[in-house]
Order: sequence, then C-alpha cells, then structure tokens
Amino acid sequence: MKTLTFAVPCYNSADYMDRCIASLLAVGDDIEIIIVNDGSTKDDTAAIADRWQERYPDIVRAVHKENGGHGSAVNTGLAHASGFYYKVVDSDDWVDAAAAKEVLSYLRTQIEREEPTDMVVANYVYEKVDEDSSTIMRYRNVFPVQREFTWDQVGDFRHSQYLLMHSVFYRTALLKEMGLTLPEHCFYVDNIFVYEPLVQVRSMYYLDVDLYRYFIGRDDQSVNEKVMLSRIDQQLRITRELIDRVDVMAVENKRLRHYLESYLSMMMCICSVFLRMEQTEVNEEKRDEIWHYLKERDLQLYLKVRTNVLNVGTNLPTRAGRRLGLSGYHLAQKIFKFN
Repeated sequence: MKTLTFAVPCYNSADYMDRCIASLLAVGDDIEIIIVNDGSTKDDTAAIADRWQERYPDIVRAVHKENGGHGSAVNTGLAHASGFYYKVVDSDDWVDAAAAKEVLSYLRTQIEREEPTDMVVANYVYEKVDEDSSTIMRYRNVFPVQREFTWDQVGDFRHSQYLLMHSVFYRTALLKEMGLTLPEHCFYVDNIFVYEPLVQVRSMYYLDVDLYRYFIGRDDQSVNEKVMLSRIDQQLRITRELIDRVDVMAVENKRLRHYLESYLSMMMCICSVFLRMEQTEVNEEKRDEIWHYLKERDLQLYLKVRTNVLNVGTNLPTRAGRRLGLSGYHLAQKIFKFN
C-alpha cells in the first residue's frame, strides 16, 4: 500500500503542471500521483500527463476523463486512490519537499495503527507572484503541535485561519466510507471538501511546517475578484450545499460546532459582500434568498451566523452598511492576500 495519494486535477494546465508534479515526486517513493486530465482540449495536458506516467510508472497514473469540473476531478482521484491518506494539489500549486517529507514521515507511522489519525494538518503559503510576496498561514495558536489531539483540545481560530484544502490530509478510507462526492461543473467545491468530512474526524495531528504553496495571481483564477463576481451563482450553490450537507446544530462537540458555524459565517459573508459589489435589484434579491434559505433550514443556526461579527456590518441595509462591508473585505484582502 502507498502511504499517500496526491490527486492533481488538470484542465488545460500545460503551462504549469510540470512544476507541480516535479515537486510531488521529490517527496518519496511510497506515494502515488494521480493526474486527472479533466477533458483538456486547448493544450498538451493529456500528453504531458502520459509522459509523466511513462517516466514514473510505479508512482504516476494519468487518468483521462470528460470535463466535469474541479469537483469531478477530485472525485475521480479519490475513486482511483490506493494511498492510506489522500491529498489534493491543484496543478498550478506545488509543495515544499522538505516539509512534505516531514509530514510523510508521520503518515507512515499510522498505517499499522488500529486507530490511525483521521486528519493531518500542515501550514500553507499564499504565493502572490505578481507582488513577489508570501504569506504563511499557520495554526500554532489553534492546534497542539506534533501530538495527536481531538476537537476538545482545539483552540480558537482567527478569521484568517480556516482550514483549506491546502492544509489537510484525510485518511482515504474515511472519505470513501462517508461517500464524499463533490458537485460537478461548479467552482469552489473545495469548501465542501474541508467542511463536510469534519464531522467524521475524531483524531488530528498538526505539523508546523510550511508545506503547500498556493499560487495567487493568474487572471483566470477562480479566486480572482472579477472571476468571483462572474461566478457568484456558483458560490451561492456551494453555500447552499454546506447548509444542506451538515446539520451543524446537531453536532455534539462544542468546539467543532463553533468552527462549523464560523466557517459558514465566512461563506455567507462572501456571498453578501460580492452581491453588494454591484448594486442591482437582482443581487439584492439573491442576497435575501440565500439568507432566507438558511433561515428556513435552521433558524437557530441562522441567528448564530447572522449575528457573527463577519455578517453584522456586511448586511446593514443602508449605503453606509454596503460601504462598511466592502471596506472590511478589501482591508482583509490586503492583510491576508487571499486573492
């Protein structure tokens, strides 16, 4: 059995996928890299994937499929995964080999355990290439370092410290047993990937190493502000999925429940802010609809999320409230460099 499966979703990724795959190959031999070519047609993604498989047949597998979007590629990677742990690395990102080797050293110790760690966490780095700057996202104040722990030992997350797809390694069997399936033909599915499985996670381990390098700066990137504006309906769809997939108020552990409330608050804040960037009646209707959707599904959760500090100013029904919400968003954008 391989210790770790890296899934690399690729869609017209020829310009940058080599760097990503080369960084993964440097991690070790007891890994597998599943390159999922998600119906690329505009470049040599398929041929590049096949070449990597030919060079490293014991490590790399190229899987070619019809286009289904990022979620479909992650689903395909999981379906083919034979590694004990599973991690998604987007094709324009890369990993630090030294940090990854340190994580892999811990993962190896779990294979023979009767109750292996469900989720392993490491730091990620925003690599804002156009500004030649890096911002490291750590969890030292949240998680015990280099020892297994449960949700009872988790501290308080700051608003910049949510778990992202970049920071987590899941036990593969956990994802398969819960039947995790991400929506197809939709962006922002990584939010489901780092949200829904948490209710199944019983044990965690944190390594304070800067592993995942998250590239920021491409004009067509899904987190680019203009792109997010054009895809606001997909953001709304994923937020509804989060509301439907997890019964937050039924979660018994208080710390986990609080984190899930906070994460959903962040998602609702993003929806509200982007819908208020362009002042139109349609956008105001959509903003009302998403809040009404949450209220109808769970009034108690709605009240928690609505009164969260992220959403109090964001949704004030005045021009001043709109300006306040947008100003807060752009300030956070400058500080945390998330897009």
